[in-house]
Amino acid sequence: MNRQLSRRRFLHYSGAALGTAALAACQPAAPAATGEMSEEQPAAERVQIEFLGMPGSPELIPEEQELFHDENPNIEWVLVQQAQGTSRLEQLMALVVAGTPPDTSRVESDVYRTFAHLGLLLPITSYIEADPEFSAPDYWIQPQEDDRQVYQGESYGIGSCWVAPHFYYNVSLFEELGVEPPSNDPEEAWGWDDFLAMATELTVDVNGNHPGDADFDANNMERWGVNWPTWWIPLHAAVQSNGSDWIDAESEKLVLDSPEAMQALQNIADLRIAHGVMPRTEALQALGMGGTQLLETKKVALQVDGSWALSWSWGIEGGIGTAVLPAMQRPGTDMQAHFVTVVQDAENPDEAWELIRFLSSPWYQERYCRSGLWLPSQNALMTEDSIADWCVEPEHPPGYELIVTEYAPNYGHYLTMPVGYVKAAETAINPVFSQIFNGEARAEDVLPAAVAEANQIMETEQARPTS
Repeated sequence: MNRQLSRRRFLHYSGAALGTAALAACQPAAPAATGEMSEEQPAAERVQIEFLGMPGSPELIPEEQELFHDENPNIEWVLVQQAQGTSRLEQLMALVVAGTPPDTSRVESDVYRTFAHLGLLLPITSYIEADPEFSAPDYWIQPQEDDRQVYQGESYGIGSCWVAPHFYYNVSLFEELGVEPPSNDPEEAWGWDDFLAMATELTVDVNGNHPGDADFDANNMERWGVNWPTWWIPLHAAVQSNGSDWIDAESEKLVLDSPEAMQALQNIADLRIAHGVMPRTEALQALGMGGTQLLETKKVALQVDGSWALSWSWGIEGGIGTAVLPAMQRPGTDMQAHFVTVVQDAENPDEAWELIRFLSSPWYQERYCRSGLWLPSQNALMTEDSIADWCVEPEHPPGYELIVTEYAPNYGHYLTMPVGYVKAAETAINPVFSQIFNGEARAEDVLPAAVAEANQIMETEQARPTS
């Protein structure tokens, strides 16, 4: 596929009327190479491959570039920094329209299919099939890898890793209260009613009262039982645990109006609205704390957050614990991650593929799994020996290997986001989510119309010409 993205189509899909000045601002800065050039291979003879965005952590990139250059002496990996004042997604589209695209790019999962649809990404199926490792049937965790990679029969990128939401808690708090914490084993997941009872017990005002007590004071809280963020990744986990989907994989239509999905979303809203075990938005704003601080100060007993949060939460005072989310009908969680891709008009696609392959190697992924930032997408990192090497303390609490080997691969679901999804969500879904989670409306009263509107928006976007 070799579609050309017109300026009009770029402006439509980016949602930003970028003028000449903005396009100029998105030109890549003069590349600053890191890692030493070998004397045998002068810099002038190297093929430069630009990567837009950060594939991993900035402090680790120089070492990664050095190793890549050692393994590929004919290629120089150059980072194109994100332009100030614009998103990376707008920057990529602007560079393509300006005729100066990078060779490779980080692409977020919510726009991956839209970018493939627009012809911004090079199909890499042939590269994967020709690679003896990547094409092996047991290389990737399946079926999730194919679920995210393949669009209309082609792969346009490789997922960087997996991440998944789960519970975090302060170990010392549960020890002080004499309460047994939830488990990392999905077979021992709390049922929803048991979870709600525990969240009520863990919620206490400054006078020691719990929700349901006659003198409970919701305006003067010592601790809330749970904080379950109301953005799409934690909410998708809830929908999955109630036996439903966010988007139907076959039709690529939103199905948040199913009874199970609406009940799951209302259950999360009711943690705050009906049961008083979760802080309201204004309370969180007044505290000015993120999830890790809420746990460390013991203002929240159970925090739902992505697996990535382990990389900065593991050292909290009192010790960090983790657990699977409660099961409404079944254990369930969300699985997501950004993609590494070759841009359609890459001048040297073969060399660009070598960089993508390096960024998808077990060595590269293991670095970030070890730090607690990522979960594996490759079975090589899921063996007993490998787990014993990287999934270790202090970054990983005892039992975390069950999140890695049982919970995520067996109960995790990738949320496919079709062409036009971002516009549909921003226009139709997010406004009613605000109503639901602020207690202004119930899910069953507002979601059916919102889902119908969102599906119509996606259908219109998918039918638009791309040139």
